[in-house]
Amino acid sequence: MKKLLAVLGAAVLALLPLSACGGPSDGLTTVKINEVTHSIFYAPMYLADSMGYFEEEGIKIELTNGGGADAVMASVLSGDTDIGFCGPEAALYVALGGSQDVPTVFGQLTKRDGSFLVSRKDEAATFRWSDLAGKEILAGRRGGVPAMTFEYILKEQHVDNYKLNFDVAFNLMTSAFEAGTAEYCTMFEPTASEYQAAGKGYIVAAVGEAGGEVPYTSFIAKRSWLDKHEDITKGFLRAMLRAVDYAQTHEPAEIAEYLFKQFPSTSYDSITTSIKSYQGIDAWVTDMAMTKSSFDRLQDIIDAAGELPARAEFRLFVDNSYVNGVYAELNK
Repeated sequence: MKKLLAVLGAAVLALLPLSACGGPSDGLTTVKINEVTHSIFYAPMYLADSMGYFEEEGIKIELTNGGGADAVMASVLSGDTDIGFCGPEAALYVALGGSQDVPTVFGQLTKRDGSFLVSRKDEAATFRWSDLAGKEILAGRRGGVPAMTFEYILKEQHVDNYKLNFDVAFNLMTSAFEAGTAEYCTMFEPTASEYQAAGKGYIVAAVGEAGGEVPYTSFIAKRSWLDKHEDITKGFLRAMLRAVDYAQTHEPAEIAEYLFKQFPSTSYDSITTSIKSYQGIDAWVTDMAMTKSSFDRLQDIIDAAGELPARAEFRLFVDNSYVNGVYAELNK
C-alpha cells in the first residue's frame, strides 16, 4: 500500500500544473452518488472529497442521502444516480431478479458492521449478548444487511426469544428509540456517541466486532454506466484508495479537521471520537476488491435470515477489474 500511494502521489503531482491552468472548477465531470445514510462510518469517501482527491481526478461529487439501501438501488436503476453506495445485498437481489442491466459492485469500502448497540441502561461493563433474550431491538429494515448481520450474531450467540422490530425505517430508528420504542437500538457514529454524551442511552457493544468481516458497504453502478465511464470509474477508485490510506494511517484528530464541513452540526470532539471508534474496530478495507469468500459469507447471512431466494455466482454482480486495473497501473 505504501508503494502504491507513493506512485499515486507522484502521478497527482504531475497533474497539478494542468489542474491549475483551468481553475479548480473547470473541466470537472459531475458524478451523482446516492449514499445509504450519512455517517462517519464512511469517512474515507468524505475525505476524498474534502481533501481534493476527487477534484484531482477531474471529478465533482454530487452527494444525496437515500435513507436505505432499497431507495439507493431504486435511484441507481432509474438513472437518477450514477453510483449507489450501500450494502451489496441490494445489487444481489436485483441480479437474482434477472435484470438486463445488472447493478454491479465495482469497489468495497467497509468490511464489517459499523453500528453500535445502544441500551437504555448503563450496562456496558456487564453486557452479554445473552442479555438480549426476550428484548425488543431496533436493528434495521427486514432484508437489509444491518438487520440480517445483527440477527446472524444473535443466532451465533445462541440468543433466544428476541424481537427484532422491522417496522421502523432505517433513518427513523433513533427518533423512534428516543420516543420509547424498543429496549435496544443500533446506531452509527456520530449518532451513537452523541446519544450517549447527551445521557439518552449507553453504548454496550460494537456490532462489527461480534459480526466479523463481511462486505458491508460497496460502490455499485449499472453495467451500462460502467461500460461507458471506465476512466471516471478508475479515477474515482484512485481517489478513494488515497483516502482509505489516509483514514487508516492518521490520527483521528487530523482526520476530523477534514470532516467538519461534511458534518456541520457535529462537534469536532464528537467527530474525533467517531473516527477513533471506527479505527478501533478496523472498519475499512485496505483492498477495495471484494473477495469471493466474503461474498459467500454475506450469502450465508442472508440465507440464515430467510431472505435469499437462490445462491448467486460471484461474477454475476461483482466486477473487480476496475480496482485491479488501478492497482496494476499504480504498481508498474
